[in-house]
Amino acid sequence: MTTPRLETLAKLTPVLTKRWLSPDAWRIGTYEKLDGYAALRKALKAHPDDLIQLVKDSGLRGRGGAGFPTGLKWGFIPQGDGKPHYLVVNADEGEPGTCKDLPLMTHDPHSLVEGVIIASYAIRANRAYIYIRGEAVHAARRLRNAVREAYAKGYLGRNILGSGFDLELVVHSGAGAYICGEETALLDSLEGFRGQPRLRPPFPATHGLYASPTVVNNVGTIASVPYIVLGGAAWWKTMGTEKSSGPMIYSLSGRVANPGQFECSLGVTLRELLELAGGMQPGHNLRFWTPGGSSTPLLTAEHLDVPLDFESVAAAGSILGTTATQIFSDQDCPVYATYRWLEFYHHESCGKCTPCREGNYWMVRVYRRILSGQGTHEDLDTLLDTCDNILGRSFCGLGDGATSSVTSSLQYFKQDYLDYIEGRTAPKLSDKQLVGAH
Repeated sequence: MTTPRLETLAKLTPVLTKRWLSPDAWRIGTYEKLDGYAALRKALKAHPDDLIQLVKDSGLRGRGGAGFPTGLKWGFIPQGDGKPHYLVVNADEGEPGTCKDLPLMTHDPHSLVEGVIIASYAIRANRAYIYIRGEAVHAARRLRNAVREAYAKGYLGRNILGSGFDLELVVHSGAGAYICGEETALLDSLEGFRGQPRLRPPFPATHGLYASPTVVNNVGTIASVPYIVLGGAAWWKTMGTEKSSGPMIYSLSGRVANPGQFECSLGVTLRELLELAGGMQPGHNLRFWTPGGSSTPLLTAEHLDVPLDFESVAAAGSILGTTATQIFSDQDCPVYATYRWLEFYHHESCGKCTPCREGNYWMVRVYRRILSGQGTHEDLDTLLDTCDNILGRSFCGLGDGATSSVTSSLQYFKQDYLDYIEGRTAPKLSDKQLVGAH
């Protein structure tokens, strides 16, 4: 295990994670001692439009994967329309390898609650929802306790802190479907329907929850808002890059000595993150990795020094996504890893659109054939052709994300596929797994 150099340790910028190690960090007493709800008091004295402009000026972009400018999204909400406005927090963290929202809600739930109140005030919403993944029992328990504490202290409910602003906040546990991480499927689920993506337009900004103007933001996005209100837009922009401002929680998993969450300014490199994580596990050398979860195209050891911000990762041919950096070594098989990811996407496809439903079904079977030693050279063309028929033709990003590891692994590791097909690599799956597959 390597010890990080001082200059690498300086890359750590604890903002959203700064309270995580404090005793009883999830309780309101600890939170208030550490600047908790100070931003809310400041925000309630400002005009809502000024808060939206502040978030625009900060350059805060969505932390859920797409990186859309947050202030711009808030500004899309029509004002004076006579309709109720809603804020919905997407806490349905289900991307394989992603683990930043759940620890945030577990260790510092009040930062999210405070962010919800400020954001709701800015967009003139009097009702907000946090949609959390059903399996996240511990995080949901902490979050609900934080909401109860906030109500008891007058931070939620009617006439918050004497401002005349009312807000009701509901924590809703989903049923554990990955598709509900897509914002319109989340809204359908929240309304009591089956979680399936909606055809857009119309967009949630005008026709969201209950056909009313709605903002849907990720946990990390909303939890960032109190810090921006307290510190200001200029301070926030001292971190990150010109177009990707602020810190980001990077989740490292896989073949690293110390997996976990590392909060750094946007633009840190994987080389620096690996150093912070103690390096690769003994006997392992980096071979491939995901910059933002399994729905982002694979990168290789040649991309160690790519700045992990929205623009640089896109220029390298991938997507920053949820900054879930899954690390694989020379002892891992990219073909098998892609197969396992595809099994997940096939299983989690809601089935609403044909390209995703049928395409992932057939690609899983092609991979099983290849990994059982019965693949053909034509199978590689079939995979690429299927990806071409899924990408951009699905209702939502699940289909697009499923193709990412297929096309990128074929781009960088085609020889690994050929080794299975031509018999140089022993089959990883048995004939029984191939025949008995369902």
